[in-house]
Amino acid sequence: MGSGQNVAVFGAYGHTGRFVVAELRERGYVPLLLGRDQDKLLALAQAQPGLEARQVSVDDPASLDRALNGAAAVINCAGPFATTAAPLVEAALRAGIPYVDVAAEIEANVDTFAHFAERARAAGTVVLPAMAFYGGLGDLLVTTAMGDWTAADEAHIAYGLSSWHPTTGTLASGVVSGQRRGGRRVRYTGGRLEYHDDALPTLEWSFPAPLGPQSVIGEFTMADVVTVPSHLAVPEVRTYMTAKAAADLSSPDPLAPAAVDERGRSAQTFVVDVIVRSGGAERRVSAAGQDIYAISAPLAVEAVDRILTGRTRTTGVVSAGAVFDAPDFLRALSSHLSLHVPVDTRG
Repeated sequence: MGSGQNVAVFGAYGHTGRFVVAELRERGYVPLLLGRDQDKLLALAQAQPGLEARQVSVDDPASLDRALNGAAAVINCAGPFATTAAPLVEAALRAGIPYVDVAAEIEANVDTFAHFAERARAAGTVVLPAMAFYGGLGDLLVTTAMGDWTAADEAHIAYGLSSWHPTTGTLASGVVSGQRRGGRRVRYTGGRLEYHDDALPTLEWSFPAPLGPQSVIGEFTMADVVTVPSHLAVPEVRTYMTAKAAADLSSPDPLAPAAVDERGRSAQTFVVDVIVRSGGAERRVSAAGQDIYAISAPLAVEAVDRILTGRTRTTGVVSAGAVFDAPDFLRALSSHLSLHVPVDTRG
């Protein structure tokens, strides 16, 4: 348990931020509520008695330093991460504390690895981007599926979402990513990111029961193309999205998530199905759960807990599969995730 340690949450009043605050409290940590909007911070603080709210600006390093004073770690839940990640990482390095974010923006995650690797390693601290449903979970599953393999020919990550009602943050981050790419699409092939204008293929993916076969959009590229190759020798990393969820996201007037239980989760369900191949061998692992935004909270908070309690393998800018024992990490989330590891994946 957290033993009362303070963990700063930037974007604490946002959709994912609220899940993170609740998860921290459940684990015995004391969230410090950070954000740019004073009114939203005060409203959240009133709803969370006993927690301190600190207004900050990512353009003001001094305000960030004050906000992180007394924090054991910081979790960044506020996008677009192209704007927020670098200033928060800088502040975390100045404070000498670990940094974790939930960024799904491919380019922002690339920037974090590129710009802070040497400094984070020299400081002996952990900077962990994309510790969320996209990027973190897929990386943990691929690492688990790899097992004792030191390399693989390809990794496939299929997202079986029942629907996708995006938050305003998701939509804003998508706009920023699209602008940075000049409207092009991205894929990871031949051991590198490649930008292109090709149409995305539609194909059928056989998800584990009870979901079964689903129409998916191929090369629907997510943050896994940054996290997985950052530590695994896999030259082809491809991600897929159920066509229904992709259509929800691209709707001209998408619906926001609506809470259906006491935890604030939506009715959305998901299956993440991973296949890795090496030569003629294939290994497969999948995980299922409810609400892609809600699951990001136990992923990020479990990561912070393991970092603060010394259950890590390395320092620097890292992905989840590189810094943690991936199978053990996934087992620790058994109350949130249903994990399926077929016997033949261990061979």
